[in-house]
Amino acid sequence: MNHYEFSAGFRAVYDRATNRFAQGNATPATLLSPADTAFLTANGINAQHLYDYVDDLSGYGEPSYDQAHAIELVRRDYFHNAQNSRPSKATLDPETLPAKSDAVREISWLPRLLPKALAKLRGELPPALMYGCGGDRAFFKQHQILPHEFLNLVWRFESDPNAVIDWVARRSTRPTT
Repeated sequence: MNHYEFSAGFRAVYDRATNRFAQGNATPATLLSPADTAFLTANGINAQHLYDYVDDLSGYGEPSYDQAHAIELVRRDYFHNAQNSRPSKATLDPETLPAKSDAVREISWLPRLLPKALAKLRGELPPALMYGCGGDRAFFKQHQILPHEFLNLVWRFESDPNAVIDWVARRSTRPTT
């Protein structure tokens, strides 16, 4: 694998997926060629995640390619450097997630987003969940946080969710510019 050329490869796969989606090949199973799926898998990314980006971009106008790429750069880095290029065997059970309305320190959605982000980071999201879904995007916009910034923060404080909560609380009280 040529690590240096990952971004160019990811862009090519993303563009092919976007084109296939526009042609009506709109399922995770039909969106990618076997070679594209193998490229993503070798980098800790699955076809469902790329499908989710393309589907939401088509339906909602976001996330942009730049956001998808930035998120997957963090995931890829974790996969190769923290997981030694070995996928996790675990999968997050969506039933264990806090409710969408739950809050911590008066910050709604954060209790739900924390385990989702950790699962994304580790490659443990089930197909039914998307990191960067509409609810996540609303949270990120409200609190002026980039999705990949949050994912990186979760990695940095992987065993200390209170540090993430403190950081978000500080960010949430800053005036926007």
